[in-house]
Amino acid sequence: MAYFESVNKIAFEGKDSTNPFAFKHYNSEEVVAGKSMEEHFRFGMAYWHTLTAGGSDPFGAETAVRSWDKYSGLDLAKVRVEAAFEFLEKMNLPFFCFHDVDIAPEGNSLREFYSNIDTIVDLIEGHMKSSGKKLLWNTANMFSNPRFMFGAASTCNADVYAHAAAQIKKGLEVGKRLGAENYVFWGGREGYDTLLNTDMQLEQDNIARMFHMAVDYAKEIGFDAQFLIEPKPKEPTKHQYDYDAATSIAFLQKYGLDKHFKLNLEANHATLAGHTFDHEIRVARTNGMLGSLDANQGDMLIGWDTDEFPVDMYDATLTMYEVLKNGGIGRGGVNFDAKVRRGSFEADDLFLAHIAGMDTYAKGLKVAAKLIEDRVFDDFIEKRYSSFSEGIGADVVAGKATLASLAEYALNNESPRKNQSGRQELLRAKLNQYILAD
Repeated sequence: MAYFESVNKIAFEGKDSTNPFAFKHYNSEEVVAGKSMEEHFRFGMAYWHTLTAGGSDPFGAETAVRSWDKYSGLDLAKVRVEAAFEFLEKMNLPFFCFHDVDIAPEGNSLREFYSNIDTIVDLIEGHMKSSGKKLLWNTANMFSNPRFMFGAASTCNADVYAHAAAQIKKGLEVGKRLGAENYVFWGGREGYDTLLNTDMQLEQDNIARMFHMAVDYAKEIGFDAQFLIEPKPKEPTKHQYDYDAATSIAFLQKYGLDKHFKLNLEANHATLAGHTFDHEIRVARTNGMLGSLDANQGDMLIGWDTDEFPVDMYDATLTMYEVLKNGGIGRGGVNFDAKVRRGSFEADDLFLAHIAGMDTYAKGLKVAAKLIEDRVFDDFIEKRYSSFSEGIGADVVAGKATLASLAEYALNNESPRKNQSGRQELLRAKLNQYILAD
């Protein structure tokens, strides 16, 4: 059965194409900076937004019209698998991602949930073998069910903690079976609203204990996926423990987990934390912690995680600039953790949205590669910090300087170098020039 009958396989037609169901910039085989676009991006489909999201928001019911709406329960889960792989094939997406509850209904017990997962994983495994599609990462949803109202690994209820561990155990087993290249931990409710009822130390200690248990179990079953933490500053709790890249890295270092984990960074989470996406990526890559990316964008006039498809060329260019400077994304990828708007309720809109996102990132990649090739920012930065490449500055960098030697230098330096302009406006103009160039 076809679930997207009106859409053919999306092809690359070039920037002059007027076909809305065609790529204008994303050409999977085009080589940029030594690798094909497909290798650079390792694009992934988010199962939850593409297959299960219905368009509801805090003020309204679902609006999405999907051909599988007539099904329910396990039957619905089965047809969604078929729809997923049809979509992946037609969009030329090599990877997909999912939470456990995205693919299978929870049922009335943990045992039933396990059974439902096994049934659906059988189907997914078969489709993966016949299609060649791969699992970028999977994870456990430990935030939607009411049992997790006070968190999962950070809960005050030991029985809930055990249930969370059971979901993670099953998730690791599923990841191994399907050959997941990564496994993500997103603490949707790992935080607090008030310290008046919170033992912060115990909660963070328990989160770390859960992570160590996961590392140990993955080794036990031979699951060698890259483990990822996904930072988010707020929503639903006021204070999330994984606030941003820097906070998450500090947590991992404190508990001796930094050798086992990297970061899965999301654009909308970065802006909610008051950062730009390229800032978060820079923090991760300079600490050797960049693992994977969730591509989306937020609405700066709306104060929550809107998960819009990325169409901002400025942000996409700076994102790919950081990825190229990192030497690539490694075992990670670019997952579209993005959903169509509530008013874009037709199934065709799913294709149009992914095309827009993939084209935006493809153009951003090409611009970023050219910026690096021409050393547009590198030369300026190198010159700006040139005082640290000679004399007293070189002593500082080499670790030879002391407070006494620096004080003596300052006292005897009658003609200190003057600061030079940072030329921020000029550099932004150059960035615009490269983005706008044909």
